[in-house]
Amino acid sequence: MRPSVRARRRRLRWKRFGARMWRDWVKPILTVLLVLAPIKSSVADWYDVPTGSMRPTVIEGDRIVVNKLAYDLKVPFTGWQVIRWGGPARGEVVVCHSPEDGVRLVKRVIGLPGDRVEMRDNQLIINGEPAAQGPLSAEIVGQIDPKERPNHRFASERLGQLTHPIMITPSVRARRSMDPVTVPEGSYLVLGDNRDLSKDSRWFGFVPRDQITGRAFGIAFSLDRDRCYLPRWQRFLRNLD
Repeated sequence: MRPSVRARRRRLRWKRFGARMWRDWVKPILTVLLVLAPIKSSVADWYDVPTGSMRPTVIEGDRIVVNKLAYDLKVPFTGWQVIRWGGPARGEVVVCHSPEDGVRLVKRVIGLPGDRVEMRDNQLIINGEPAAQGPLSAEIVGQIDPKERPNHRFASERLGQLTHPIMITPSVRARRSMDPVTVPEGSYLVLGDNRDLSKDSRWFGFVPRDQITGRAFGIAFSLDRDRCYLPRWQRFLRNLD
């Protein structure tokens, strides 16, 4: 058989193989990506949590689910709003971008536009009313490593109709007080539930409304990085308070 004939047959086999790969694998995968990418950009997404600033509500290794349609509809892959139908409520956990450096953050909304907020030794006062604090359930405290628990104080905090956990670490230097401030129109004041170990509005100021990308409403799953990424089954499919 002449070399040219063998070469043509080889090219034909590779062409058929490439056509099968395109039809059976590449095209379906690209179709899925083209459908899912706009959804991920403007409808829903999930994020890995790398820091402990929202402990004990969210801990490192949690994969949180974010509703990007909670407050508005944006053009996919942009920050352009098509329709706005509301804003974050006090006490909701949101994903936002830091006004300081643009880093994506997970924080809790504390102050709404027009609110007057202050803090005295980790006691929040909103519009002249102290936020009620009480004991935190053993189930939530139990999510923190037993070796770490003696270093912290835990409590529940009530903001309006919502109650959520907070954690305080007396042994560290922290900004536990904040002079009264009025949240400007179109902005929000956010804090971490890990009050003494969170970089939040006490440091970088108010978060503009257009820098809030969605509401975090649940934990899809959680992996313990300190234990070879073993699953924390008790944290799978949990709602966020």
